Amino acid sequence: MVCDRCKSAVQRMLTKHKLEWTRLELGEVELKRTIGMEVLKAFGTDLEKGGFGLVMDRDAQLIAQAKAAIVKQVHHGEGKRVELVKLVQAATNKEISTVSKLFSEVEGITLEHYYLLQRLERVKELIRYGELTFSEIAFATGFSSAAHLSAQFKQLTGMTPTAFRGTHDPRKALDKLSGPLMTFSRKA
Repeated sequence: MVCDRCKSAVQRMLTKHKLEWTRLELGEVELKRTIGMEVLKAFGTDLEKGGFGLVMDRDAQLIAQAKAAIVKQVHHGEGKRVELVKLVQAATNKEISTVSKLFSEVEGITLEHYYLLQRLERVKELIRYGELTFSEIAFATGFSSAAHLSAQFKQLTGMTPTAFRGTHDPRKALDKLSGPLMTFSRKA
């Protein structure tokens, strides 16, 4: 789940399946009680129809927690700067080296690159709004300067932020930058 609409969609599915939860966050749902496999399969099928995924594997949950924390920080963090290491460790309760190694093995990109891709999608969003200067966008998204932002943007998109402003290229869906962003956990 990457936005409040996603949370609402999952909440409707939970209600449809009469599943009570203790926590519903971006990327994570915690149920009040254990459920049977039939209910789990039906719920999982509905999630997939809605464009979500059910993550039960511990490693996949760890990766999904890291992704959700990054997405939440980049797209909903209101300009607050948090170091990637602290962000991921707080979200996963694991050492960054453990999460980073696993993330690279499973996702095929580094955790840092995923973070950069998310920040660049946020940059694209802010450019489209047209309300901020490139220096303000750079500051809001954690780049050291407009020049640094421009260099990273050009390296990864093939165009400058100024050129992007003049195009109508669609932005990428956040969940398409790399695998699913939702986890699912059950209380034992």
